[in-house]
Amino acid sequence: MRWLGARRPILLLVGLTFLACQAPRAAPPPQSASGPPGVVSFEGRTLNIATGGTGGVYILYGGGLADILTKKMKVAASAQSTAGSVANMQLIRDGKADLAFTLADTAFDAFVGRGPFKSEEEVDACTIAALYWNYTHVVAKDGAGVSSVPDLRGKRVSVGAAASGTEIIADRLLEAYDLDPANDIQRERLGVADSANALRDGKIDAFFWSGGLPTSQILDLRTSTKIQILDHADVIPKMVEKYGSFYFPTRIATDAYETERDAQVAGVANLLVVPASMDAGLVKAILTTIFESQADLAKIHAEAKNLSLGSAVQSSALDFHPGAIEFYQSKGVWNPLKK
Repeated sequence: MRWLGARRPILLLVGLTFLACQAPRAAPPPQSASGPPGVVSFEGRTLNIATGGTGGVYILYGGGLADILTKKMKVAASAQSTAGSVANMQLIRDGKADLAFTLADTAFDAFVGRGPFKSEEEVDACTIAALYWNYTHVVAKDGAGVSSVPDLRGKRVSVGAAASGTEIIADRLLEAYDLDPANDIQRERLGVADSANALRDGKIDAFFWSGGLPTSQILDLRTSTKIQILDHADVIPKMVEKYGSFYFPTRIATDAYETERDAQVAGVANLLVVPASMDAGLVKAILTTIFESQADLAKIHAEAKNLSLGSAVQSSALDFHPGAIEFYQSKGVWNPLKK
């Protein structure tokens, strides 16, 4: 157990314990004059949702979420395109985002001031839901002499966009195979759309991508280029030992991208996070709207089908927001001993 000064304890590695965020709650906004007694209205409230880059799931899911919150809560919600998880946690820290999509490992780095957040102020954020799993894709052209991650030595490899969660995972995965991410590859930093185009055009030999299934840019790439997705689940224990139990073995099945075989890969949870200071009533209203609108979200991207009340309270690397805890308690799914 590690204490961060006077901050609450975080239990690392196995069985992360998720407690209520201790930051004081902001005063609730005034009740709507036209609304029913006792019901708080957030009409007109501005909400900025930090998402991801072109071709990824975050930007589609986040755009759909912004549209639904705007229509059903009568707020002014917008989805901001970003480089991904690192940038999103920085936006939460700087007060420039109200909600953010992030990978669990990046969220924890931000909270404890590790990795890309080492020299920066720790980010005081809380989870409101675990949304879905990300799958680590290591994509190479089939028949191009790259059949395993160690084969990437000396190759032209995109590790994801700068300030993305993909870049963090790519560096840790390469390191687990005893490759120096800075010197043992010809390093490029491209988002998934640019990576797919560069692989198609022969400008890179492989790329990393951490995303849901399916990722549209990889689907598009598959129509013109025969690809393979490299196995790497064998080094997950090394990653867990060094960085924490955020990574777990999973697979990308052949039908995801019509590849010749399943790929055994590392998975990591995606979280929807908010500033710790967000009003509990607003958090509950957002979660109510999300779960009441899940069918609409699923029309925007298939990963929204994987959200459930039970799964939403699992796999977080941060404490849950008090408003989220109240919401899940009201649904009968909150058990702090299992978080």
